[in-house]
Amino acid sequence: MNPKQLAGERAAEFVKDGMLVGLGTGTTVYWTIRRLGEMARQGLHIRGIPTSRRTEQQAIEAGIPLTSFAEVSDLDLTIDGADEINPTLDLIKGGGGALLREKLVAAASRRLIIVADSSKLVPTLGAFPLPVEVVPFGWEVTARRVAMLGCIPTLRTADGQPVVTDNGNYILDCRFGTIPDPAHLHRDLKLLVGVVETGLFVGMADTVVVGSESGVTLLRAGEGGTG
Repeated sequence: MNPKQLAGERAAEFVKDGMLVGLGTGTTVYWTIRRLGEMARQGLHIRGIPTSRRTEQQAIEAGIPLTSFAEVSDLDLTIDGADEINPTLDLIKGGGGALLREKLVAAASRRLIIVADSSKLVPTLGAFPLPVEVVPFGWEVTARRVAMLGCIPTLRTADGQPVVTDNGNYILDCRFGTIPDPAHLHRDLKLLVGVVETGLFVGMADTVVVGSESGVTLLRAGEGGTG
């Protein structure tokens, strides 16, 4: 079994009957959603809120009943992926373009459980370009403001056109190299006119389920990690 599948399926064990669950986006969470669908067919009663249209489709295909924030105000837990994870469990997310919805769902959850393979564990955030969601109007000006914080921002494109998020925005992939103080950088970026959200998830993760060739490891906030 591959590490992503190991982590994704192990994380499904945190979900108990009757829970409201945030469903993340990405190649590792795919395995969680598939496993939750199997558990639902076996009698598990849950409702999910997806973090992207892609996840919504996966959940529907898996047979997971969905709800929305029009019906519920908070969630028991969210299971999501990450692009980088530092030793204090701060994250870079947004490689899949769903960072705003992912953060909204995570912020409404009592617990945020991250699933990842061991390659996502890093000593310091920043080697992965930080996704920053921006308003399309005047994005060029916003990019120049972002660059003044010490990075090289690049507009995310596909087939020569800007990638448009599920929220109708653009994404700047920002190469900082290293991000020694994620909380400070997040605050500075959020103060910039035109910035909607950043891919820095600081102090939000409760548990990280790490899959590797040798099995699964659980890392918990404030503890470092356990087998």
